[in-house]
Amino acid sequence: MLEKFPTTATKTLRRLPNQRWQIYPQKIELAHNLSKATNLPSLLNQLLINRGIETPEQAQAFLNPESINLPSPLQEFPDLAVSLDLLQSCITCKEKIAICGDYDADGMTSTALLLRCLRWLGAEVNYAIPSRMHEGYGINKRIVEEFHSEGVKLILTVDNGISAFEPIARARELGLQVIVTDHHDIPQQLPPANAILNPKLLPESSIYRGVAGVGVAYILAVSLAQQLGQTNSGIIKPMLELFTLGTIADLAPLTGVNRRWVKRGLLQLPKSQLAGVQALIQVSGIGDRKGDKEKFLPITPLPLIPHLPNPKSFKPEDIGFRLGPRINAIGRIGDPQIVIELLTTDDMGIALERAMQCEQINQHRQQMCEQIEQEAIALVETLYTKSLQEDRVLVVVQPNWHHGVIGIVASRLVERYGVPVFIGTYEDDKQIRGSARGIPEFHVFAALEYCQHLLGKFGGHKAAGGFSLPAENLAALRSRLVEFANQCLKIQHLKPLLKIDAEANLNQINQELYQQLHALEPCGIDNPDPIFWTANVQVIEQQTVGKGHIKLTVAQTIDQQQFKIKAIGWRWRDYFPLPQRIDIAYKLRENHFDGNTTIELELVGARLTSQSYSPFTFFPAASKAAFEYNQRQYTCGIYQNGSLPELRIKNPDGKVLAIGQGQTVGLLGNNRQDAKEVDISQSQYEGIIQAALRALGSCK
Repeated sequence: MLEKFPTTATKTLRRLPNQRWQIYPQKIELAHNLSKATNLPSLLNQLLINRGIETPEQAQAFLNPESINLPSPLQEFPDLAVSLDLLQSCITCKEKIAICGDYDADGMTSTALLLRCLRWLGAEVNYAIPSRMHEGYGINKRIVEEFHSEGVKLILTVDNGISAFEPIARARELGLQVIVTDHHDIPQQLPPANAILNPKLLPESSIYRGVAGVGVAYILAVSLAQQLGQTNSGIIKPMLELFTLGTIADLAPLTGVNRRWVKRGLLQLPKSQLAGVQALIQVSGIGDRKGDKEKFLPITPLPLIPHLPNPKSFKPEDIGFRLGPRINAIGRIGDPQIVIELLTTDDMGIALERAMQCEQINQHRQQMCEQIEQEAIALVETLYTKSLQEDRVLVVVQPNWHHGVIGIVASRLVERYGVPVFIGTYEDDKQIRGSARGIPEFHVFAALEYCQHLLGKFGGHKAAGGFSLPAENLAALRSRLVEFANQCLKIQHLKPLLKIDAEANLNQINQELYQQLHALEPCGIDNPDPIFWTANVQVIEQQTVGKGHIKLTVAQTIDQQQFKIKAIGWRWRDYFPLPQRIDIAYKLRENHFDGNTTIELELVGARLTSQSYSPFTFFPAASKAAFEYNQRQYTCGIYQNGSLPELRIKNPDGKVLAIGQGQTVGLLGNNRQDAKEVDISQSQYEGIIQAALRALGSCK
């Protein structure tokens, strides 16, 4: 075994994010040609190219989504016409309709949207949301039978139902009609509903393919209003606001119709006429921007005032970090009825009351997340860090964790360790309930299907999922997930992937560039905020602030002139203090303070600059050498492996570590056929590689 040697370089590397940087190839000629159609500078056109936009027609559709001729949803969703007829019949005949929603932001905004719409159109409608604590996700037989006893004739699921074969079969047995609206992945057996609306059933080329549950609800509601001739009655704007809240909070892709409708909704939200939205804006402090993320810095609610200093348009981050968490917190650890009342009331007093409840519960949720995250990290560091390279998946289960927040903790563990995470807690001695989060190369829903014989209920999509299982199956589940992960993940995948758009110098970072980037908004999933990188910056000031953030000033010297800019590293306390010389990756952010607006950097990545340390690119002076490392004798040499040079280090036991030039994954073993892949940026390899390179470089 090659041994760990804590060199200065190794210690420094452990203070930086464990990432793999993927920098888009710069297509200079294509970017220049595209500028003729967009009238944007080449840098902005490169950002469009990185997002798959390479023709003038594609650029026009992206930059001006209102110019797209949308196909009618009736042409795209085969069961939409049937759904409209069923709902219209119930409204006309005064038959009871019941909505079965979900307890996340998508499900609650969907429920509120359809309640508002159906009540406006004269329907007799009520709703139910299953208990997260006692029932878990999705419609169930208890809800079905309760609806039946209340005289309900039509059940409408929102953001759930596509996997609920048995409850929906029971509803049909009882003579109820069922419309399923959902956006989760399609199971092997569809439920026996009267109609199913799910964008995953549409061709991948459909512009509606990426809508979330609230997007399906919005399409259904607007189509119903059109069929009943009510589109000019003021019903559409409130539904668009709820669509925007739910779409961003559910991390739906901001492409296709989502981009078009969210762009409209973000303009509308600051002047919302919905009492609940006004109250949420009030308590979240969006109008009082300081450049800090609510996610980490708690906001003290202000008293209700008639006019808020809100901007002309919100950004997705205002929902993602301010409004969305307050809605989601209720579904995680509170009563979803609070949010439904918040988003359906027209009474400002009730709205503010409910918004304050959201605020308080969200603060409690933040505290719970912090505590569970620290407990989970301690558990992983004690039991699993040595096996992560071989397992390639992390399965963590503990009693007394709140399953309403473990999904957030799972995301943070993915960010920290770079592997898919399945996290769970015991409901009792016999049952476990959990959440899963993946990495780009790992499909969470496919992994759950691979383990379905060990699970109870499960569902989800590529990036995330939920599941339950008998406690006695936990060891078997871990083994099965390790087996699945090793089929689809290579060792180089086990670092968080950071996709970087382009290199920029600090003298290019100014208000003009920031304003130009507005052409890409709204940014979010599948249309990420632009990420730039700058090489070899000097960290001239740094301090920790708030709950473990690093506030710093970086500088770059260009043509003997020094350019400085302030930056923030959210939750970067583990990396403090940063080295004096680093390459940085970042997003641009506006900071509003004391009436001044400045552009700052939000750090998303950092690495030692290649000018100070380059462990994996070598051109040593000699081809063979011997050296001592940690009181043991080694030999090393440069050999040709095909057309590329390869560094090989041999220990006294005959085991060889081989690394190709420029590679971050090596082979370790007695021979190449039986060797295992290893991540050579891990601390146990970095020191010995540097010792070998020094030995080779010093030979004459």
